Amino acid sequence: MTDSLKIGNIYCVGRNFRLHALELGNEVPSEPLIFMKPSHAAALLDDSELQLPDDKGEIHYELEIVIRVGDRYAPGLQPDRYIEAMTLGLDLTLRDIQSGLKAKGLPWLPAKGFKQSATLGRWIEYPGEAALAEQEFTLVRNGQEVQRGCTKDMLLSIGQLVQYIEEQYGLGPGDIIFTGTPAGVGALCDKDKFEAYWGGQKLGGCVIKLGG
Repeated sequence: MTDSLKIGNIYCVGRNFRLHALELGNEVPSEPLIFMKPSHAAALLDDSELQLPDDKGEIHYELEIVIRVGDRYAPGLQPDRYIEAMTLGLDLTLRDIQSGLKAKGLPWLPAKGFKQSATLGRWIEYPGEAALAEQEFTLVRNGQEVQRGCTKDMLLSIGQLVQYIEEQYGLGPGDIIFTGTPAGVGALCDKDKFEAYWGGQKLGGCVIKLGG
């Protein structure tokens, strides 16, 4: 269980940081690249062990700001008014499988939607988009920082993403959005310890357990 919150739709944004797109050899998109994960992919970053498969190739970590919708969209309402909370999460990816799917032009679900692939830290109050751009978020792996990002470096702002997703697919209470990852992604190893920080505030962590 993730917590008492009932998770709705899980939207994810691909290639929203230029350097991350380039580090994987991808083109920088000209419009939002949106994909989804099943609600069953959600898992808590509560410093416990995170069980993941070891027979599907490399699993990559991608730290992201995650926002949660609290109210239904109404025309003219600013995004800050209906985003109720934020946290940090890991968009986990079966990279070898994703590479094969991309080469064939197939959907990413097998690479992105597996169980425990949408990890969520502790929810905190959403400070608004302006305040968000003043703070950096970081991922620490085994005591060493591996990712650092800030919303001001996003190709598309959170407001733009929210508006696009609402117009194209719809948004409602309990829906969450993984907003994109900065450069520095890499493959998980068994017993890796991860900690996710919003500024100096730890929002979540886990220890990786690969296989049975």
